[in-house]
This record gives sequence, structure tokens and C-alpha cells, in this order.
Amino acid sequence: MANHKSALKRIRNSETKRLRNRYQHKTARNAVRKLENTSDKSEAEKMFNDVISKVDKLAKKNIIHANKAARIKSRLAKHVASL
Repeated sequence: MANHKSALKRIRNSETKRLRNRYQHKTARNAVRKLENTSDKSEAEKMFNDVISKVDKLAKKNIIHANKAARIKSRLAKHVASL
């Protein structure tokens, strides 16, 4: 167990950030999944910008790797174009 005040604070902050990151990551994954399962082109195009925005934010905050974000965006763009 941590003995210093700063270490205790770091533990609290780390846990808060971990939960926030987990929530954002899960929300983005659900949005991606929802877009992939959409078969209506107009609805998919509306959702596309929101999903891309969420993925970009995750990459910017280093919650996911930049290459993974690019891969997800590419895959979704191809999916929307094929509808």
C-alpha cells in the first residue's frame, strides 16, 4: 500500500481516469458495432460522422492506438460506401 500522500492521490486519479477511459472506449465500440449492423444507407451516413469523431477522440487521448483508429475508420468508410 502507498505511504505517501502523492502516491495515494495518484492511485485515486488513476482509477478515475481508468473508469472514464473504459466508458469512452466501450461507448465508441458500441457505436461502431451499431454502424456495422446498419443496412440503411442514409442512416449509416448520419451515424458515420459521429462514430468517426468518437474514434478520433479516443486516438487523440491515446486510449486506442492511432493505427487502430485509422483501421476502424477505413473499414467503416468501406462499409458505408458499399451500402
